[in-house]
Amino acid sequence: MLKELLKPEIQEMIAEKAWHSLKEILLEWPEADIADLLKNLEDKEAIVLFMLLPKQLKAETFAELDPEKQTVFLKRIGDEVIRDIVLELSPDDRTELFEELPGRITKKLINFLPPEERKETLKLLGYPEESVGRLMTPDYVAIRPEWTVRESLDHIREFGHDAETVNRVYVIDEHWHLLDDISLRKLILADLSNEVSSLMDRNFIAVSPFDDQEVAVRKIKKYDLYAIPVVDSENVLLGIVTVDDVIDVFEEEVTEDVHKAGGIVPLTMSYTAASPLVLYKKRIVWLFLLLVTGFLSSAVITRFEGILVKVVALAAFIPVLIDTGGNIGNQASVLIVRALALGELTTGKWFNIIKKELAIGILLGLTLGLVMGLWGYLWKGDHRFGLVVGISIILIAVWANLVGSLLPIILTKLKKDPAIICASLLTTLIDITGLLIYFSIAGLLLF
Repeated sequence: MLKELLKPEIQEMIAEKAWHSLKEILLEWPEADIADLLKNLEDKEAIVLFMLLPKQLKAETFAELDPEKQTVFLKRIGDEVIRDIVLELSPDDRTELFEELPGRITKKLINFLPPEERKETLKLLGYPEESVGRLMTPDYVAIRPEWTVRESLDHIREFGHDAETVNRVYVIDEHWHLLDDISLRKLILADLSNEVSSLMDRNFIAVSPFDDQEVAVRKIKKYDLYAIPVVDSENVLLGIVTVDDVIDVFEEEVTEDVHKAGGIVPLTMSYTAASPLVLYKKRIVWLFLLLVTGFLSSAVITRFEGILVKVVALAAFIPVLIDTGGNIGNQASVLIVRALALGELTTGKWFNIIKKELAIGILLGLTLGLVMGLWGYLWKGDHRFGLVVGISIILIAVWANLVGSLLPIILTKLKKDPAIICASLLTTLIDITGLLIYFSIAGLLLF
């Protein structure tokens, strides 16, 4: 809110070239707010303001910008400033930057790095996309088990300034094998003459650099960690993943799942940065698929056209039946997808899921079937018509509940993202099968 109020004043100060006053204002702002301001200014004005910032604040603000704005800045500002920014970025922020930029600019930036940091960055970039290796940072504090608490605290004071976090320190042997992680609180409260080994319980949680980033998200959430160590197959400590990095991943994953659930190919950029053509391409894929599958519903109705001609009243219940089936299927799908994402369910529990959802489907079907059957009977004055509607909705409810709950399990088993079962696609599938059930029951009981 503050930056919005000051924006006209800042633009006026830019026009008047009041650089000193501008710098004083920006120095009081958090880097995230400065980045938000720069995103909403013209490129020329944004670059002028950006160049006023001190070196460290430049890097912190730059890390908060979206990839499109970062690319613009890198094309406009000089090599010396770019070098300073790249060197000031943390390794994980630097890797994220290199992933998003065009290859030509990435190569140029990597060449700015000193040999050791270049090797470190290339190593991070060598891990698969969306793996823990792409997320980890090697900036952590490590101590040895034979050190005293006093020696360890002196070491933390000397080398902790550049670490991502010192809430936990990692105990390693001479070959960098991870032995334990210890909270800083435990160290501070211990007797200074005690050895670190006396504080160890060798009980720690770690992840592999080749694990999916969601594995780190789940473990940090489950064990309430500030950071989680990353080790290789020989238990050598490679780096850590911190909770702030996990929050970014969680936001990206949730956004991706929301897009998929809405029948949209996930955006890899912000909505404001996406052009109408990009948004069209992201949306038309699923819409075209749903259009094609929609023809199947029409084909089913055409197939049973003779029954509709004889009993026109059947048509009045079609919207209610297929909408109910779609809603039930979507409810079941959302519950199962979320349970899988939180680790509450595994694919090995599929039989238990079938039993539970079958029971739920029967209960839902009986409740709704009783209401709809009674309505059908009272409307037409024919118990057979009430039976058709009632039995149909019972079977549709059971079927929709099973489909909505089992499809995410099947996709997970096939190593696919269960979130791709968008509401529109699931509804269309249940529409087609629901119509088949409805007309089949009508054919059996009315003719």
